[in-house]
Formats: sequence, structure tokens, C-alpha cells
Amino acid sequence: MSGDSDKNRVRNDMMEIALLVYRGAQQAAILGMTDLLIAADRVAAALPVQAHRSRLVVSHWAAAKATGRLERVYSSASCSTDPSICILPPALDGPHDDRDPDITNWLLERHAEGAVLASICSGAFVLGDTGLFDNRTVTTHWTYEDRFRSRFPLARVDTDRIVIDDGDIITAGGVMAWTDLCLTIIARFMGDAVMIEVARGFLIDPPGREQSYYSGFSPHVGHKDEAILKVQEFLEDSEGKTVDVATLAAQASLEERTLLRRFQKATGYTTTEYWQRLRVSNAKTKLRGTRLAIDQIGWDVGYTDPSAFRKVFHRIVGLSPSDYRRRFATALKTVA
Repeated sequence: MSGDSDKNRVRNDMMEIALLVYRGAQQAAILGMTDLLIAADRVAAALPVQAHRSRLVVSHWAAAKATGRLERVYSSASCSTDPSICILPPALDGPHDDRDPDITNWLLERHAEGAVLASICSGAFVLGDTGLFDNRTVTTHWTYEDRFRSRFPLARVDTDRIVIDDGDIITAGGVMAWTDLCLTIIARFMGDAVMIEVARGFLIDPPGREQSYYSGFSPHVGHKDEAILKVQEFLEDSEGKTVDVATLAAQASLEERTLLRRFQKATGYTTTEYWQRLRVSNAKTKLRGTRLAIDQIGWDVGYTDPSAFRKVFHRIVGLSPSDYRRRFATALKTVA
């Protein structure tokens, strides 16, 4: 009886965050997350005493050579609990097509025990193999969106966002989004005060930026609807400027209502959302690389109403055109 009591006491006093060292996992991300999370534990320990504050333990888990089963290969402190949070870091060589049943089963076991599962960038493909993404909104790196949709058709993919916290599942976008994920976890489980102090110490932005600031438009073309692929090619060639439904339906040799239904099913966007994103993607290129006036850029990409252009741009990107230019303009040059 006393043994059970001691075990429960240890579980209540510790929160283990497990980082999975799977094949190709980025070592810089694993080590960076380790440092960031250990720093969060130290910051929390230095704050005024809070009742029932859990000690944060960071561990690394890898497959044992003999059995293939995952086991701890590193722990920042002595720990005998099951992980409360399990994180799949990014892989620099991108997603792997082969699946690892040992990792999949281990993740499902941890999830069944109440653990939060998280992924970063291409780590979403490993986590997606569990089937837990079905009918959930998740994110990965925007360049993997097409491949991700093809592999996990029941997932709702939103690559505009850097972090999506869905309670028991948290996904993060790009390779460096591990900083955003860690700060999100720190804020959620240790409080905003700890998160802000860690962000200040590491000189990183608190959660709030979005992947849409950085991404281009990478439409889904991995579907098998040849008629819709023709429309997508037409929209790309016309830079989203020829958009009336009758013309698009003619390109596909479909009735208008059939086109609208099949287009959204195949691409994940309505025709309007699709051409708006094409135009905004072209506008982002001009904002980064030219000194053209913002209203002129709006006109060039297809908007006759400057206010409509600014409104659509802000909705899709999350920044105004002027804020985007200030943040991302590179080799500005005068264009006649």
C-alpha cells in the first residue's frame, strides 16, 4: 500500500516531457528543446512558491537495438513515471514513407494513458500514422501540405498556422517551430509568467506569429481529378486573374455547380479562396522584392479596389501589406 502511495506521489510531483529520437530526427531541435524546457523548470523553481507545482523532467527516447521498443536514453532528472507529453521533432531529410510500428504503438499506448502528443514539421507524418489526426485540424510545414493531404486524407490541414493546440494533440509547422511549440507547452502547463520569462531569456518571440507569414501558396495537386487539375493549371497560368465560374467550368468541361463541388473536394478550397491565395502569393513576392506602391501591387495582382486587396491580404497572411513589407522586404529595387 505504501509503495502505491509513493508511486502516486512521484507522479503528481513530476511532469515528464519525452522527445523521440527516431530515424532522421533533427539533433539540433532535440537539444534545443531540452535546453529550453530545462530552463523553464529552473525559471518556475525561482518564482514564488506555488502549491503543487510539478517538477519538469525532459527525457529522450529511442529504439533499443535488441527489441526495437522505445526506452529512455537520457533524462534530465531521475524519473520513473510515464511521459505526460511526447514530442516528435522535425527530420531534416523530410518525411519518410515507411512506417515504424514500434513508434506508432508506443504513441498510442501513451495517448491511451492520457499523454499529450505533439509533432513539429515532418514529425507530423510519424504522429499521423497513429490515426489520431482523423477529423482533426493539424499543421505541418507548408511545403509538405500536398504530400500530407494525400497520405492523411481525413485530416484537416491548416498550414497557415504555426501551432495548433487541440488539447491532447498539438502540431507545429516549420523546422524551427519547436521554439513556438515549447513556449506553447510552457504557457499551458507552467503558466504565462514562466513562458514570458523564458522567451525573454532566449530572445525569442512569444507564441503569436503564424506560418502564413513565411509560406507561399502550395496547392494540393496530388488528387486524381483530371478536370480539376486543368482548372488549377489555368488559374496558375492566369495568375488568378481570370476567375469567373463559367470560364473555369468551361476549362473543366463541367457544369458550374459540379465544378464548385468537385474543386473544393479535390483542393480543400473553394474556387474563390483558391484564386485569392494565388493573388496574395504573387503580392507577397512583389512586396518583398520591389518598391511598387501597395495599391499598385494590389492592382497588378488583380484587385481594382485597394481596400479589398488589403482586407484579403490581412485575412490570409495575418499581417497588413505594409507590415509584411517592413518585416520581409529583401532586395528592394525601383520598378518602372
